[in-house]
Amino acid sequence: MADPSSYRPRPGQIPDSPGVYRFRDEHQRVIYVGKAKSLRPRLSSYFQDLSNLHPRTRTMVTTAASVDWTVVSTEVEALQLEYTWIKEFDPRFNVKYRDDKSYPYLAVTMNEEFPRAQVMRGAKRKGVRYFGPYGHAWAIRETVDLLLRVFPVRTCSAGVFKRSAQIGRPCLLGYIGKCSAPCVGRVSAEEHRELAEEFCDFMAGRTTAHLRRLEKEMQRAAEDLEYERAARLRDDIQALRRAMEKNAVVLGDATDADVVALAEDELEAAVQIFHVRGGRIRGQRGWVTDKVEAIGTGELVEHALQQLYGEERGEAIPREVLVPALPDPAEPLTEWLTGLRGARVDLRVPQRGDKRDLMDTVRRNAEQTLNLHKTKRASDLTTRSRALEEIAEALDLDSVPLRIECFDVSHLQGEDVVASMVVFEDGLPRKSEYRRFQIRSFEGQDDVRAMNEVVGRRFRRYLREKQRTGEWVEPEPDAAQDAEEPDAAPDAAPDAEAADAGPRGTDGRPKRFAYPPQLLVVDGGRPQVAAARAALDELGIDDVAVCGLAKRLEEVWLPDDPDPVVLPRTSEGLYMLQRVRDEAHRFALRYQRGKRAKALRSGPLDAVPGLGETRRQALIKHFGSVKRLRAATVEELCEVPGIGRRTAETVAAALAGAAATGSAPAVNTATGEIIEDD
Repeated sequence: MADPSSYRPRPGQIPDSPGVYRFRDEHQRVIYVGKAKSLRPRLSSYFQDLSNLHPRTRTMVTTAASVDWTVVSTEVEALQLEYTWIKEFDPRFNVKYRDDKSYPYLAVTMNEEFPRAQVMRGAKRKGVRYFGPYGHAWAIRETVDLLLRVFPVRTCSAGVFKRSAQIGRPCLLGYIGKCSAPCVGRVSAEEHRELAEEFCDFMAGRTTAHLRRLEKEMQRAAEDLEYERAARLRDDIQALRRAMEKNAVVLGDATDADVVALAEDELEAAVQIFHVRGGRIRGQRGWVTDKVEAIGTGELVEHALQQLYGEERGEAIPREVLVPALPDPAEPLTEWLTGLRGARVDLRVPQRGDKRDLMDTVRRNAEQTLNLHKTKRASDLTTRSRALEEIAEALDLDSVPLRIECFDVSHLQGEDVVASMVVFEDGLPRKSEYRRFQIRSFEGQDDVRAMNEVVGRRFRRYLREKQRTGEWVEPEPDAAQDAEEPDAAPDAAPDAEAADAGPRGTDGRPKRFAYPPQLLVVDGGRPQVAAARAALDELGIDDVAVCGLAKRLEEVWLPDDPDPVVLPRTSEGLYMLQRVRDEAHRFALRYQRGKRAKALRSGPLDAVPGLGETRRQALIKHFGSVKRLRAATVEELCEVPGIGRRTAETVAAALAGAAATGSAPAVNTATGEIIEDD
């Protein structure tokens, strides 16, 4: 590990101008490339106290052994040079892109004497017209097959073309009318090129002119009693329309735009792009990004556009690029895109209308891509095994943690405090053994105290079951709720994902849950870890390792260490800990929201004449609970949108009457369960 002060340049050596800088390791390999509006303050920010740096930045500067820079004239030049260097050196600490070159394009080789339509991947070639990208090669072949009836351009390889010319006979496509057979001289090179240009015009979105021309020719043929030719033209028109139907109309006919959306978490981001030409979706692409460096949404957008357009020129870049967030500043990126296109490019965030709706669609695709990527990554046995080994090594455990339990606390401004426990075995979630806790011993935003209580409750049950049986008890496949604890409220029944369908004891209650983890993870930093460790120490449990994962910086905290353990951003162990933590957070949040949703149906309000479902929900949402609603005055009730004074007086009277008689408690109409007030 290098000391950054050993290679820190003197402030007077660093120019105060735009530029691009490179950090190199001891072997002179470039490990990070960055750009700056002013190099001096940007580079100086890397050489401060290491404790003030982001963990990923701290790892980078301690890995590096030198830094150099190149001065440029403008921020636009810096953007271009940064892209060039990232492509050239592939630095390990820059954003990593995957799957970018795997998407197929429909390509027309206009640089050949007889242009050919084909599926093409990889780097783009000069003189070739590209359309797409498409999600699958078969989608290209379906489209081409429909269009060849109208535009019979060559699709054969050079070998097949040369062989047909030698023997004087076309291939099968030439015999069935899906190729103009330039190989045997049925059309000249000029006529075939004209067909290829019409094919490209149609694929570029200029479809209306071709359809009108064919319709006029069909009418003329019918008037001249050439019914066979008219029927053939009719079939051609239907083929073109079927090809057009494969591309959904999403925006105005003249709209050319690329829509970029992101779905991200602390470790990765999924990028999705829809290519809209002539108002229709002409292609789609996407990739998954490893967030190796600390980076925001605007910076991710900038890197995505560099990756997308770095090697493009001219009309390949649309007039409009819609993004979820703009980089700061956005002007250099806009100028760079304008320079590549040779005309103005509008970079903006859609706020409303069809473009906003399309952005939401692209974002949902990005979310699905990220979820699918995570699922595939988590289901790989080799990856899971490596992750568990990395966790054991980083936390200095005696063996890999085959069973991990994670706890999280959730509340809404100190009310409805709940907690969750999720279980992962061999790196996979064991949803039948998830648990949810109600915390009624106190109210308030004391996550540390809540964590101590929940861990204590869980392991007191473990000790009681161990004492009762005198041996370890393996969990049943669908074990359900724990036994009620005398000094605490009973836990809620498991979520729908963990149905209460397991074997039961002789008393009719589910079998008890008493199988200890090798690793206990809490959602939080040093205070939450200390609270969990204290709960275990009070019970005399010393064979369960404890750690915490702080969400902001993804640091792993241990009970007795003053400094956190920083796992590499590409570590499978960190990815698994994050997944366990996020699942506990999701489970707790779902339970907490579900508890509050029960209050949306209230007995006293149901009896108020003229008060419909919408206004009942508005009242509960405004006051937060039935208890606060009962304490509200008529004037406070009138502040709720849609509630007039007469209705407010009626509601107040109904609530006062219910309180006086003690009738009509709040009820969950789905289950019939009585809902407790705050």
